[in-house]
Amino acid sequence: MTSPLAVAAAARAVLDGGVVAYPTEAVYGLGCLPRDETAVSRILRMKRRSWRKGLLLIAADLETLMRYVALERSPLASEILASWPGPYTWVLPARADVPEWLTGRRGSIGVRLTAHAIAAELASRVGDALVSTSANVSRRPPARTALAARRAVGREVDYVLSGKVGGGAKPTSIRDGMTGAVLRPS
Repeated sequence: MTSPLAVAAAARAVLDGGVVAYPTEAVYGLGCLPRDETAVSRILRMKRRSWRKGLLLIAADLETLMRYVALERSPLASEILASWPGPYTWVLPARADVPEWLTGRRGSIGVRLTAHAIAAELASRVGDALVSTSANVSRRPPARTALAARRAVGREVDYVLSGKVGGGAKPTSIRDGMTGAVLRPS
C-alpha cells in the first residue's frame, strides 16, 4: 500500500518542477507538470525521445483534462466519456494554448482520465494533469515495478513513488478521438 505521505512527497517534487516515476494502469510512468518545458525536456532526454512524437497526459478529473483538449469537437465524445475513468487513452484536438512540446505540433494530444488510484491521487494532489510516458528508454521494455523504474531512470528522476501497477498486461490502448481508429492496441 502506498502511503499518503509518499504521494504527498511525489506531488511536492512535481510542483517544484521535478520529474517523478509512478505506477499507472499497466506500467510505471514518468510524469511532470505539462506546461513546465524544462521538466518535459528532462523526460524526453531520459527516454531519448523526440518531442515531435508528442506526449500524453493523465488526470484525476474531466475538468482538468478539458484545460488541454476540445472534447466537444469529437463526434465520439459520448463513447470517450463512457470509457473513463479507465485504461483508455484518446487522441483529441488540443486547445490552442497547449504547448507544441506536448503535441509535437500535431494539433492533438493523447489524454486519459486514469482509474489507477495512486496515479489519480498524485494528479489530484498536483491539481493539474501529469505527463504520462513509460519509465524507460525508448524502445526498451517499460518498467512494471518501482525497482525496474529505479534501474531504468532512477538517477534521473526526483522521486520514485512505489506502488503496484494495475492489471494491464501492456500499456493502455490509444484511439483516435475523431475517427475511433486504434492507434495502439492494449
